[in-house]
Amino acid sequence: MRTAYSVETVRAAERELMDRVPPGALMQRAAAGLAAACAGMLGRTYGSRVVLLVGSGDNGGDALYAGARLARRGAGVSAVLLSPERVHEGGLSALRAAGGRVLTAPGAVVEGAAVPVEPVIARADLVVDGIVGIGGSGGLRPAAVELLELVRSPVVSVDLPSGVDADTGEVSGVAVRADATVTFGAYKPGLLIDPAREYAGALRLIDIGLGPYLGDRPAVEALQHRDVGELLPRPGPESDKYRRGVVGIVAGSARYPGAAVLAVSGALRGGAGAVRYVGPAADAVVTRHPETLVSQGPPSKAGRVQAWAVGSGLGEDKDRLEDVLPADVPLLIDADGLRLADEAALRARSAPTVLTPHAGEAAALLGRERADVEAHRLASARELSDRTGATVLLKGSTTLVVGPGGVRVNPTGSGWLATAGTGDVLSGLIGSLLAGGLDALDAASAGAYVHGLAGRLSPRPAGASDVAEALTAAWRDLLRGGGPGAD
Repeated sequence: MRTAYSVETVRAAERELMDRVPPGALMQRAAAGLAAACAGMLGRTYGSRVVLLVGSGDNGGDALYAGARLARRGAGVSAVLLSPERVHEGGLSALRAAGGRVLTAPGAVVEGAAVPVEPVIARADLVVDGIVGIGGSGGLRPAAVELLELVRSPVVSVDLPSGVDADTGEVSGVAVRADATVTFGAYKPGLLIDPAREYAGALRLIDIGLGPYLGDRPAVEALQHRDVGELLPRPGPESDKYRRGVVGIVAGSARYPGAAVLAVSGALRGGAGAVRYVGPAADAVVTRHPETLVSQGPPSKAGRVQAWAVGSGLGEDKDRLEDVLPADVPLLIDADGLRLADEAALRARSAPTVLTPHAGEAAALLGRERADVEAHRLASARELSDRTGATVLLKGSTTLVVGPGGVRVNPTGSGWLATAGTGDVLSGLIGSLLAGGLDALDAASAGAYVHGLAGRLSPRPAGASDVAEALTAAWRDLLRGGGPGAD
């Protein structure tokens, strides 16, 4: 499992470790890892041109020490100082001793000759972003923005892209868009959560020894292939359809019968022993999936279930939703159900509840604009979870799952899932996992992972039915421990 820790936790761990190692040891470990990553991106270090954009403090120090290592390997390294009065003196001395050149924006005098910064940056083979560290907030200052506009080469960010929020993933102004980010000691939440995740590029974690001091409560988790494979329910020798779990699907309407079919498709591939469908699309469901148990009556009279998934294509049929809200089994609410559900009724539920809004639906529930939710994804999901007492799966380019059990981000998202009906498939899938005995956080995050993996495996361009079909292959790969991981 990939884990991310808050800035406060990382800082505390660094202080504790620094008391146990020689002065400067952590920075040297970080610089060594950063230099190795830069060399890997360059391919050939000797004769390459590297530019360091250096801010104040330890982030700039990491860049300077890494630059010194690259200079000793034959690279031509130039450091452009944005805050010369607050530069890391040890790192600056190391770079100069290794033959590196030091410039101050917008220009400098080196050995009696004027050296403009612009062509140095424009001709670089690699630019290292050491402008702002994990303690920064807000967008970049104008001087840094002007330098970034000159960059034409790949960019490696030190610890995280300058200008993004390390704890939330928010981007409130201009920020560096890196091709790769080399982070130290632990992932930071902002590296995993959009919109900042899109700025980070490829991630590389350098172990500097913080592990024993970070504690066992990360701020954010991201399940990986093996984690999900271990979570998925497996039938035992004594299993029958009821022991495996029965999921009830309340979805579809005269206008949206396909939503019912798709939700049932997801549920049938989610490991439950049986699927009960309640609604007006029974004929369409049975035609496509004859193994489904169907009912026309109210959900509470349909028979035994271990979980309900309600809402996809429900239209204005609030009665069916209100019939299942009091049920003392896990409940997933999606799509129209989110609009129809009463917040007080959600808070009053005793069994686990999962809500699966996209940004627009979350905005409506919170009384905000969609753009505000997309800019503050983590805060929005937390607020919705706090208000309803539910585990909230906020769909998007990086799907977030936030609830009483913690925060998880899904690493398998794919743009191919941005098509009508795939959310219906996801709701049925998660409902089936809930019926199979997974808790709300595990069911939602494992379901999102399998769903995202199916989006990668399905034909392209893919429709929702293609994604539902691909769930079988995704599930098989996960159970046997093979298939593509998500790093």
